[in-house]
Amino acid sequence: MAAKRYSTIEMIEKLVSFDTTSRNSNLELIAFVDDYLSGHGVACRLIANEDDTKANLFATLGPADRAGGIVLSGHTDVVPVDGQEWTSDPFSVVERDGRLFGRGTSDMKSFIASALAHVPDFLERGPETPVHFALSYDEEVGCLGVRPMIDSVIRTLPKPQIVIVGEPSSMKVVNAHKGIQSYVTTVTGLEFHSSQTHQGVSAIQYAAELIGFLMNLAGELRERGDASGRFRPPFTTISVGLIKGGSAVNIIPGHCSFAWECRALPDLDPEEIITRFNAHVIKDVLPRMRAVSPHANVETVMRARSPGLAADDGSPGETLVMKLAQCNSPEAVSYNTEAGLFQLADIPTVVCGPGSIDQAHKPDEFIELAQIAECDRFMVRLAEHVGGE
Repeated sequence: MAAKRYSTIEMIEKLVSFDTTSRNSNLELIAFVDDYLSGHGVACRLIANEDDTKANLFATLGPADRAGGIVLSGHTDVVPVDGQEWTSDPFSVVERDGRLFGRGTSDMKSFIASALAHVPDFLERGPETPVHFALSYDEEVGCLGVRPMIDSVIRTLPKPQIVIVGEPSSMKVVNAHKGIQSYVTTVTGLEFHSSQTHQGVSAIQYAAELIGFLMNLAGELRERGDASGRFRPPFTTISVGLIKGGSAVNIIPGHCSFAWECRALPDLDPEEIITRFNAHVIKDVLPRMRAVSPHANVETVMRARSPGLAADDGSPGETLVMKLAQCNSPEAVSYNTEAGLFQLADIPTVVCGPGSIDQAHKPDEFIELAQIAECDRFMVRLAEHVGGE
């Protein structure tokens, strides 16, 4: 029986139908892709997480033992739809006004779908250069899944020429992006009656002071700016996204926590911000808190960290992707991807995928049909290239 073929839109519909929100398993989607590729005679390798609830998938079309291959990389997880007002089922693709609506259509199942739909085209041309598929889990919660795949598979490959991370870039070639570090800071004070402020340690007030320190640091980083002039905004940013604390207005709060992140330019020392923050805590904050209560404390825990992508202008791999995407010059973006992790493994990497980051993570997420068509043309050109045409 002939292996099943899908159009790109049919494949998008199939992939979106799997609710792979990061808190869920992605195994049903991975099993589908494994079965689909196996039907075309392509062997897959699965790299599971510690409790076997999620897996990466790695597969190769063409001569796996040959250097100079092309890695097509994408994450299978999506962000939650909780609390968002959708006009249609987020996990059923709806087409209207030249767009496909559904969670993951832009970020980033359409790239994966286009690559998978063109597997028969790659195989029919008999690729002389290997094309590797690298599908990961838990990108949206810290680029967690791709790390073991890089360590156990990618590093053992004959060195690829380029990794193409298919995050939404409107099919423009991106060769630089910011890094991200996110933290949770917990302040422990001393509860007391609010009429006796001198005997309590207000966790909220000290948290506010620490946030103020971060905002001052953010102002300094803004003044430093971006020497390359490529990023928007053109500086390293710090933001606080969540704060929780206190129990009543007449009780000095004993606990407060806040979550914060920095999105750093690729050339910034990733340790600078947290090192300066911790030094301020130890030198200027804790002594005042512990003068009232020896048990007062400030603890900061890293939630996620993913490196930036530094430009490698003019590399052969980048030049190839520019040609395939028919772009004249590479761009830089402020969002983060798995690309920096591939680069740390000493593999040239760019970002290039259909859709706009402006639609990612929003209710009624969508991708333009024109973007899907452009990605399909990219895959056809890639199939011709690896087939020696």
